[in-house]
Amino acid sequence: MAALRAGVERSAGVGSATWTFGAPTGESLAGATLWRAGDADGGVEVNGFYELWLAGPNNVDGPENAFGMCIGDAKCPTGIGAIGEPFSPTNRLVVPSTNLGSHLYANAECGGIPPYNCPTDSGDPNGYAAVIYLYAADLILEQDEGPTASNVSGELASAATVGGTSDVAFSASDPGSGVYEAVFSVDGQVVQRTVVDEDGGRCRNVGQTTDGLPAFLYLQPCPASVSADVGLDTTTMANGAHHLVVSVIDAAGNAATVLDRNITIENAQPPGGQGGQSVAVGGPNGTNASTQATLTVSWKGAKGKRLTSSYGHPQAIVGRLTGVGGVPIKGAHIDVLATPAYAGASAAAMLGPTTGADGRFSMELPAGLSSRTLRVMYSSRAGMPPVATKTLTLSVRAGVTLRVLPRTASVGRSVYFSGRLLGGPIPSGGKLLVLEARSPGGAWLEFDVIRTSSHGRYRASYRFKFPGPARYQFRVLCETEADYPFATGSSHVVGVSER
Repeated sequence: MAALRAGVERSAGVGSATWTFGAPTGESLAGATLWRAGDADGGVEVNGFYELWLAGPNNVDGPENAFGMCIGDAKCPTGIGAIGEPFSPTNRLVVPSTNLGSHLYANAECGGIPPYNCPTDSGDPNGYAAVIYLYAADLILEQDEGPTASNVSGELASAATVGGTSDVAFSASDPGSGVYEAVFSVDGQVVQRTVVDEDGGRCRNVGQTTDGLPAFLYLQPCPASVSADVGLDTTTMANGAHHLVVSVIDAAGNAATVLDRNITIENAQPPGGQGGQSVAVGGPNGTNASTQATLTVSWKGAKGKRLTSSYGHPQAIVGRLTGVGGVPIKGAHIDVLATPAYAGASAAAMLGPTTGADGRFSMELPAGLSSRTLRVMYSSRAGMPPVATKTLTLSVRAGVTLRVLPRTASVGRSVYFSGRLLGGPIPSGGKLLVLEARSPGGAWLEFDVIRTSSHGRYRASYRFKFPGPARYQFRVLCETEADYPFATGSSHVVGVSER
């Protein structure tokens, strides 16, 4: 906040308080939303008055730079926003585009003409003659100059044929926001994103945004330079020739190409099996087995190849296998490879279904599974490469519990949060969670970032700084990260009243 306490005699144009935000060198503000409130309760006397205002990109009290002004009882007589209700919709202010640039300012001042004085006998409920509170700020920084990459090596960079988990090593640097992700695209589709160096948790996306951009809590969240060695799991892709592009992305979204080449993927296929029993290599896989089989696969009760599910909800896949002319292939074993959605995960065979007399099959997936890619395959002869392959993607929202005590609080007192993540595996160093709050019906705002234990449990607290009465809602958000195989999910909402 920027504030001037009541009860102090001040000369016009002399007493002032300022809060300043400055963008890092090489960056500028492309957008800003502020949650603010304030008042100039100190009032107005002849040629002396209290005022507050926001400004940018220069701190000048003029029409080109000033906005959101409040002058004693002459302008904005009842203040701006709702003091003590940080997330009130009336506190939200989008900074005009003409005021964006390198800096933003918040000011409280005794204005007027020297040597006149400002009044001394009034103030807001917290004892200020003029005050502007900045409760939260969502700042979008843009950076024109992007990263560079060099010293490229590794199997993906040199080998003509690759299999399993193959790597690419490189050095990268960035002059602004820092080196964030390595992005792998195969045949024009992004297949993997890996945070290169989390820098102790600074270089992590901590908030869901409406524009799809990652959100950070630091002005330069990611390392300025890195030496990386990142693996790509090729077992999730079909054997054969592919076009591979590897890019390095900075935290501002600028990209530099690390690798752009054609590769051939060659992975051994798992042997077919039925009911957990081995099948003789080379034997026909089902009645009417065919090298020209048609395999159809979908999620039960849903359309499309991608399914998003809440944690703990069991799902099933259904399909049909036919030969030439639509003849059903009966008694065929369907192979299923599952790759969990975290960096470095290996594909593992699941117990696949067997087709019925009409060639149809179904497979129930266990409840509590994480996000994953399922590769469904049919081989006309057991133990041989598949002749038909389909891919399904399951995106499971993270499950997280929340308990808040007490449910009634007051200024200067704390409430305590506890709970745990329900799915795993959880990273050995724990998983970052975002605590969010809002006034009922308002937008969710982040107020803390915490880390769970290696078992997924967490604890946190928040002390109320502004007097009530007010009502708030809280939740815990678990964001998608490369080392945790779940999509973004949140806890249930818990209400707290402040007296």
